[in-house]
Amino acid sequence: MKTLEIKNLHVSVEDKEILKGIDLVVNEGEVHALMGPNGNGKSTLLAAIMGNPKYTITEGSILYDGQNVLEMPVNERSKAGLFLAMQYPQEIAGVTNSDFLRAAMNVRREKPVSLFTFIKEIEKSINELQMDENLAHRFLNEGFSGGEKKRNEIVQMKLLKPSMAMLDEIDSGLDVDAIQLVAQALTDLKNETNMAMIVVSHYDRFLELIQPSFTHVLVNGRIIVEGGPELFKKIDDEGYDWIYKEYDVEPAAQDGKRRALNTLGTCAVRETVNGSKK
Repeated sequence: MKTLEIKNLHVSVEDKEILKGIDLVVNEGEVHALMGPNGNGKSTLLAAIMGNPKYTITEGSILYDGQNVLEMPVNERSKAGLFLAMQYPQEIAGVTNSDFLRAAMNVRREKPVSLFTFIKEIEKSINELQMDENLAHRFLNEGFSGGEKKRNEIVQMKLLKPSMAMLDEIDSGLDVDAIQLVAQALTDLKNETNMAMIVVSHYDRFLELIQPSFTHVLVNGRIIVEGGPELFKKIDDEGYDWIYKEYDVEPAAQDGKRRALNTLGTCAVRETVNGSKK
């Protein structure tokens, strides 16, 4: 059974400590909700797991399936089964969705995927998410609406079939119908592959649809309280004030929304596609 195990993780950005000792275990097939006020470290945690170079690990460890994740470059983390659906998906001019996805699929396989199989799979995924049928021929996220970018992340996930998916507010920017489509696609993929998920979300409706078994609340760089689905429902009803009072914590002051994966998104895509054509 594949397990993500994080111990005493400390992460800094530009010499400012953001994560201050995170412990988290996610087993194969489990769905974990990661909640907390904005600017308190949720996106930082996912970025650190995926290997964004802007984030410096100062202490602690991350193991996945027994491998030391911190010793692996981003592409090897991806090949090991880790996947991050970005909060702010990048637009990459000159790289079509089909080129990017086929290259990404091929680096995970001993034998390249056949053109027929690839076309069949991408068309199926696009149709299930009710997206533009010409999506495969468009440049990666260029000219997409916010909702289209988020659904395109799910198209990528469906084709790559990761064993550990991390979703950074994948539901933001989606209308009600799109939220249901995305939630159903995630549920179907989890049932098909036994994929684990870490889901950052502020929306009770989305969490109810994907049914996390575990909820973790991150405040000021630490996981303060953990529980089951009853915890995210209580937060939806009462907010976070009761946590601040009961656990004597204060949320980190927000100094602007960090776009966690700008560098990682652009570099990783270009490296994958360019590397496949050498």
